[in-house]
Amino acid sequence: MLGLADLVFIMLGISALLSVPATVLAVLSRDLLKAVILSALQSTMYTLMFFLLMAPDIVLVYVAVSIGFMSLLIILLIKKVGRYEGRLG
Repeated sequence: MLGLADLVFIMLGISALLSVPATVLAVLSRDLLKAVILSALQSTMYTLMFFLLMAPDIVLVYVAVSIGFMSLLIILLIKKVGRYEGRLG
């Protein structure tokens, strides 16, 4: 039977494994808006990992800055420069 600590470690592993493809897809994406969404997904997985490691202060700051403020700022910048990378106009 699995204990609570085992479940926490399993959830940490799943969060870490889900963040890797999100990071790779964000880097390879030519659509900048899609890259921001994937980056926010990766940040959400990291937030879950910090929560499972019982670091609520880091979770609160990381959610506000990484998922909220940075995503909003980058989306506003994408509106200025264009959505797709490598295309003029």
